[in-house]
Amino acid sequence: MVRQQLQVLKALDGAKTQFYHFTAIVIAGMGFFTDSYDLFCISLVTKLIGRIYYYKSGSPNPGSLPPNVNAAISGVALCGTLAGQLFFGWIGDKMGRKRVYSVTLILMVVSAIASGLSFGHTVKGVVATLCFFRFWLGFGVGGDYPLSATIMSEYANKKTRGAFIAAVFAMQGFGILAGGIVAIIVSASFKTTYPAKAYRLDPIGSTVPQADYVWRIILMVGAIPAALTYYWRMKMPETARYTALVARNAKQAAVDMAMVLNVEMEAEPEKVERLAMEPSSSYGLFSKEFLRQHGLHLFGTSTTWFFIDIAFYSHTLFQKDIFTDVRWLPSATTMSALQETYMIARAQTIIALCGTIPGYWFTVAFVDYIGRFVIQLMGFFMMMVFMLGLSIPYNHWKKSDHIGFVVMYALTFFFCNFGPNATTFVVPAEIFPARLRSTCHGISAACGKAGAIIGAFGFLYAAESPDKKNDDVGYPRGIGVQNALYVLVATDFLGFMFTFLVPEAKGKSLEEMSGDVKPEEGSGTDEEAAQ
Repeated sequence: MVRQQLQVLKALDGAKTQFYHFTAIVIAGMGFFTDSYDLFCISLVTKLIGRIYYYKSGSPNPGSLPPNVNAAISGVALCGTLAGQLFFGWIGDKMGRKRVYSVTLILMVVSAIASGLSFGHTVKGVVATLCFFRFWLGFGVGGDYPLSATIMSEYANKKTRGAFIAAVFAMQGFGILAGGIVAIIVSASFKTTYPAKAYRLDPIGSTVPQADYVWRIILMVGAIPAALTYYWRMKMPETARYTALVARNAKQAAVDMAMVLNVEMEAEPEKVERLAMEPSSSYGLFSKEFLRQHGLHLFGTSTTWFFIDIAFYSHTLFQKDIFTDVRWLPSATTMSALQETYMIARAQTIIALCGTIPGYWFTVAFVDYIGRFVIQLMGFFMMMVFMLGLSIPYNHWKKSDHIGFVVMYALTFFFCNFGPNATTFVVPAEIFPARLRSTCHGISAACGKAGAIIGAFGFLYAAESPDKKNDDVGYPRGIGVQNALYVLVATDFLGFMFTFLVPEAKGKSLEEMSGDVKPEEGSGTDEEAAQ
């Protein structure tokens, strides 16, 4: 039976790009700017925290955090993110996208400030407090994933929907860049204020009391963009797709979208009631019908996101360790604590400018022309190529060609973001029914964060040299950076293979992709989709 599309949803699918589209991108995108700043700024300050609280005289890595502490500080926010993606993804389908959208921002603002104010009479107390607040920070960040993606997909027209969703996610690149810039400015400011103490090369000079302010300020700055976005999130109307297809309020959907599109809208309550009676409009997540129609799709979006996040977070959170290993960054023994923070931030900023940000915006530019499927396959394949180029001649890179390594590394980030890191965010927001869209996106994203947790905890241990003896800091034996890079090549290959389970959504309406409606004869939908 052919199920007709509601006029209000047809109007959204065919709407020309308008000011409200860009407004929605900025509002949702600022959340992702904050998300990435909060998640990745920790990689800039872990070594500084180690210098302040865990300095061991005579160690070849002064101030290195014990592996369990490093893993906890780096990975606890990812655990919170996983939980937040599942919870807010589910609640976004039950209560509405807008209703809980502001809650995620409040969590991020409060937790970012609290992370910087981490207190305790002992070192363990400070670390425990920091981990506690970063878990809840991650919980709020996790909620932003399914809600932002779903809201943007349901606001967008079908011709440029992929670009709009990808543009929201692309703000993650600017958040990573902002983290590096803030760390550079803050560390340089304290360098200027305390030149005699902060830059002595002795243990006392590298752990001056003022250095304790640096990591706290960097973490707390993440509250600012989230706070600035709160008012505008509250002003956004609920999406018409949720209001009409899930809440069954045709009149309110027409009123909201008439205001957004500046056109008259017909409410069509009778058609909404007829759609509600369709069996395809009532099956649940754990039903046989969902398994038949979307089971493989959900498995595909979840597994590909899982594999890409293992690689992405391994690279992003521990790039400072890789750069030190290939000697692009100087040895910690030659720098004070603030110098080291400055150098790590500068390296992250260069990679973000040269590889990360361009990759995101190439996806925005091409995702609606060459499609999600092709970009994702290409991205996984090119990541494998460049990762092999990094890992096979790894000893050559270490000994003589630091610049060549950095260029290859930046290209890996480029194809990660002009590839699966962006498309795995886009596709789950397009292919599932409206009543399950946020939940399924949350499940897919949570599987990604499970991969990120493996990347954060596993890479830290795996990258340790197998010849390294356990020392007073407690480092275990690992497989070495080179072999750890080989493991990431394998994850890229698996991501490439599982991409074949993911459908192409280019040019189709959300209801066509979910199976809620089929194109009407003579409607021109097929012709429009082909354009």
